[in-house]
Amino acid sequence: MFVKDESAFGGKSVNFDGLKPQILPSNYKPFLPKVHPLARLAQELIIRGFSKRTIKAYLEINQRFMIFVRKSSKEVAAQDIKNYLLYQKGRGLGNTSLNLIISALQFYYQQVLKRKLFFNIKRPKKEHYLPIVLSREEIQAIIDSITNIKHKLMIAMAYGSGLRVSEVINLKVNEVNPDELTLHIKQSKGRRGRLTILPEKIKSELQQYILGKKADNFVFISQRGGKVTARTAQKIFENSLKKAGIKKEATFHSLRHSFATHLLENGVDVRYVQELLGHQNIRTTQIYTKVTNPKLKSIKSPL
Repeated sequence: MFVKDESAFGGKSVNFDGLKPQILPSNYKPFLPKVHPLARLAQELIIRGFSKRTIKAYLEINQRFMIFVRKSSKEVAAQDIKNYLLYQKGRGLGNTSLNLIISALQFYYQQVLKRKLFFNIKRPKKEHYLPIVLSREEIQAIIDSITNIKHKLMIAMAYGSGLRVSEVINLKVNEVNPDELTLHIKQSKGRRGRLTILPEKIKSELQQYILGKKADNFVFISQRGGKVTARTAQKIFENSLKKAGIKKEATFHSLRHSFATHLLENGVDVRYVQELLGHQNIRTTQIYTKVTNPKLKSIKSPL
């Protein structure tokens, strides 16, 4: 503990938790750095265990909102939030992005600051898009177009195990079980671990690739050391998609969509597909049943 004047203790030495206080001059003025207005938000997000991606998104959204309204968090009114949402809608943002903005602002003002601003703010309807699915032949063409073994395994595992790009780049050697043909995904969305399948087709190549690596090493390491970035993985997919001559507007996540769709086409129960994907709600998984309806596809056009 710091004290300004020894006379405050009658000239006697006083111990606090066994420590002698440090005597500072009477004119001492401590430097107190200005606290950022969003410091409490950042602290709360970290304590509650939100992912780095969510923390970054929530902080950026609240920062942009504060610049827009030019008010302190105590002065912000519900109409300011509505004005901001209207502004973003005018810029062309979709309902999914608007819902993310509402979630970020609501977490800060309602849960952190305990302000009741969202009573009359309704969320826009969710947009429902059918996932872009690649055929089995297109998947094979993509994999065959890749000559680099690391890149080939990244794409093959994303499809064959139904992995998100974040799960591919965060995968560690001790999470791979080639003997049982399973992967134990620990760094999953929402921090929910799960087991998924490992394709037997790449078992020997994968075993050879991770041979000599330590258990806590990332499976896919960049040239600079450390894990491969998400953008690098996405670029690998984009290049292979182009090289394979596929014109669909597919993304890295389309590999996961294709995994789920092809399993359902093979007759796997939707509840097992839900577990393999790590979906909390089965309705999220059921969207793939709209893509894989064989009866619908068998209908011929009257033209």
